[in-house]
Amino acid sequence: MVWNWQLPQWPHFTCDVSQLSHLDRKFLQGTGGEFAVLKHLDDKKKKQFIIEILCVEGLKSAEIEGEVLERESLQSSIQRHFGLGNKKVTPPKEQGMGDLVWCVYDTFADPLTHEMLHDWHRLLMRGESEISDIGKYRSHEDPMQIISGRYDKKEIFFEAPPSADVFKEMTKFIDWFNSPSQKESILAKAAVTHVYFESIHPFEDGNGRIGRALVEKVLSQYLGHPTLIAVSQVITRRKKEYYAALGACNRTLDAQNFVMFFAEIIVEAQNESLSLINFLMTKSTIMNEHQDQMNERQSKVLIRMFSEGLKGFSGGLSAENYLAITKTSRATATRDLAELVEMGVLNKTGELRHTRYWLNIDYGEI
Repeated sequence: MVWNWQLPQWPHFTCDVSQLSHLDRKFLQGTGGEFAVLKHLDDKKKKQFIIEILCVEGLKSAEIEGEVLERESLQSSIQRHFGLGNKKVTPPKEQGMGDLVWCVYDTFADPLTHEMLHDWHRLLMRGESEISDIGKYRSHEDPMQIISGRYDKKEIFFEAPPSADVFKEMTKFIDWFNSPSQKESILAKAAVTHVYFESIHPFEDGNGRIGRALVEKVLSQYLGHPTLIAVSQVITRRKKEYYAALGACNRTLDAQNFVMFFAEIIVEAQNESLSLINFLMTKSTIMNEHQDQMNERQSKVLIRMFSEGLKGFSGGLSAENYLAITKTSRATATRDLAELVEMGVLNKTGELRHTRYWLNIDYGEI
């Protein structure tokens, strides 16, 4: 049974970058659009956007690994790096992830080093008591295996290089990462970065989260500024496909299918990033322009809707939702909602009990 790192050509993953040209164009066009919009945001809105993107990436990267973080605590952890937030004690996991996403953002231009990766791992594993090798590469003699299947019928999904070889393998990886890309496609470099790192699996735990952080770093270095896209948010929705595409590289260095899949993930994440910018801008505009026209109930419901993020209420806002939030009468709720539609703040769909209300937002997808 031969794994990819045991093949003669390791670690030279191959792919046909010419098939990525249309996705590379989309990525670069999207970057231009995002940068143009951000230039016109004031400092407060720009910080709000950066904090939101970093928070989403941290939450979703943890979720992929089956770990649920508390959003408010993670956001508070990130806000402190911008001189915002409160002094409330943040739980270790949220503090660690918040520090990690900030570190990746703040030091994007710095060359990758062993010490940087060790620092990332130390931040991520803050508060962990069952991990023996924190802030350093794994050292255990047992094989690093990824097991799938039932407890009584285990199957070895992948086995990484032995711990004794990790430093040597990571030295080669870091040299490759820091060298000027020999490929014309930055999306290919990002995808290969991920599958290459995951194949080495250098840490006892946290490899997936650090591997996704490396994707953000390689894209940011290519662009010359933090890329500000939440790749993990899209991966979460396509988790089954993600693991299948990654697993298909376990025994081969032909990374074509994974590179194509991961490039699509990056472009999709970028579209959602631009949508979030438009969402935050519209949120601010609506609340400022209509503040004097809205009553306290209407403001409360809008704030609640905006707090749900891009997707808003699942299935739209109903009159029942409005009643539950405001504790008002049905007649008052009907009047309030009609006024919000007339103001152009909400759109109305359906009739009678199927009536739903949606934020009137152009998400501006590329």
